[in-house]
Amino acid sequence: MNHYSRLLCALYIATSAGLAWTSVLEVRYGPAWAACLFAAAGLVPLIAVVRETVIGEQRRWLLEMVAQAGRGGDAAEAIVRAELDSACCERWWTSLGSQHDVTCRHGMPRSSSAA
Repeated sequence: MNHYSRLLCALYIATSAGLAWTSVLEVRYGPAWAACLFAAAGLVPLIAVVRETVIGEQRRWLLEMVAQAGRGGDAAEAIVRAELDSACCERWWTSLGSQHDVTCRHGMPRSSSAA
């Protein structure tokens, strides 16, 4: 994570703490619906912290891939190779992610009920 990501995470946590405190005050002195609203809103900044952490890990992984590849063209090839290796099946690629092959491990089994 860089400095801006850490600053954003600190702001997100401060916002979440403020919303949690407001939720506590609403439980004690205000309507229950407002307390629930502030409690739910307090979770959103925590989700943003997780998102920033994941983005930071992806950037670090990308920099490691570039460092291992040595040159820019090799890095792009390594990234494309990793994406192709993580693909499900050929039908998934050709159907834009809407269908899987019968033998694909990510495919959803069809139910026997009429749909």
